[in-house]
Amino acid sequence: MSTAGLLAGARRAVSESVSGLPREFWWLWTSTLVNRLGGFVATFLVLYLTSDRGHSAAYAGLVVSLYGLGGVVASLGGGVMADRLGRRPTLLISQVATGLSVAALGFVHHPVAIAAVACLVGAASNASRPAVQAMMADIVPPKDRVRAFSLNYWAINLGFAISAVAAGFIAEYSYLAGFLGEAAMTLACAVLIFVKLPESRPERPAAGGAAEPAVGLMTVVRDGRFMGVVGLSFLIALIFMQGHIGVPLAMGQDGLSASDYGTVMALNGVLIVALQIPVTRFIEHRDPRRLLILSSVLAGYGFGLTAFAGSIGLYALTVVVWTLAEIVNAPTQTGLVVRLSPVHGRGRYQGMYTMTWSVAMLVAPLVAGVVIDRFGADWLWGMCAVLGSVAGLGYWALMRNLPQDVAEEPVVAEVSASAEEPASVVEPASVVKPVESAPVAEAARKA
Repeated sequence: MSTAGLLAGARRAVSESVSGLPREFWWLWTSTLVNRLGGFVATFLVLYLTSDRGHSAAYAGLVVSLYGLGGVVASLGGGVMADRLGRRPTLLISQVATGLSVAALGFVHHPVAIAAVACLVGAASNASRPAVQAMMADIVPPKDRVRAFSLNYWAINLGFAISAVAAGFIAEYSYLAGFLGEAAMTLACAVLIFVKLPESRPERPAAGGAAEPAVGLMTVVRDGRFMGVVGLSFLIALIFMQGHIGVPLAMGQDGLSASDYGTVMALNGVLIVALQIPVTRFIEHRDPRRLLILSSVLAGYGFGLTAFAGSIGLYALTVVVWTLAEIVNAPTQTGLVVRLSPVHGRGRYQGMYTMTWSVAMLVAPLVAGVVIDRFGADWLWGMCAVLGSVAGLGYWALMRNLPQDVAEEPVVAEVSASAEEPASVVEPASVVKPVESAPVAEAARKA
């Protein structure tokens, strides 16, 4: 094929990947990108505390744990807010609170104050995630959701890749400038949301002249199948967290430097940016059950292969394997959460799902440290392979009764033209509704 033909094919593929999505989605996508471009605290918090402030590694670890703890609490709280207050108010409150708390973190000096503000930053920054996912489900038609979630995940990684490089140069000049820069970018996101994004939360229809009850957190907890998915998501999160915890420890034991680790991990971001869109085109309309089983096994055994790595090249090879798993898992898993969620409980369901990653951020360092210290790194990688296999079997068991038409759930939230008017819900009677687990079906009927 000629060069012109290849370019034409590439342009057509890109056009098909981004076409047909609502304008509101692209404003939400832009806010995600801008927010990630300003990422500084999550990347350089440990270096800031140890190198700039002179605190011990133990104290830095405590602060990072408190940052994660804030995320655990905010994931559920943000989900409740998204359902009760609406997606747009939750995003505005979260972004403004994040901007102000990040700026404050650059000015506080007392150890207790730093720890408290870091916890607040973790809570504020994570509160927006359920609202973003719920809003995306509201405004994007079911057939396009996997593609939309994939594009959003692509924006997250693109923004992170750029910000990591830029933040490194900024940190050499001034950590305070980095904090203030992130605060400015986050507040810019709040302005963008306020100006361009209308509320998308579906209106709750009345039944018999009375408003119907909302979905509560206990509805989520009693949903056995969904909580099974949450548990499997936690296992997957534990595996992927080892890229930031177990891999650097193992590379250090093999005599490789921090720059070697940075080079290997940069491959993860490059692959996601390069492959997320074309891989999504391949998986978009395929069986999510098979995709989740495949990604679980790839993740587990991708990290499991680390037991045989000893050079940069072999470590890079393992990164390629589990990055492919990440590319497949992220949009597929998020789409599954949406399909298992009742329309008026999307915020709470997304909050519960998001919380699994925050909890994994707290648990994974402890697990990795204990296993490596007591048994050696090879045992950690063996555990990853086992967890991946268990997760794959779990998805096989939980999803075997889900019909294929579950991907066409008849819930499409039409975004109102005015930012001040709530959205409406259109449910065509001709579309077959998916089979849901009992608590979800009951909540959906009540909603």
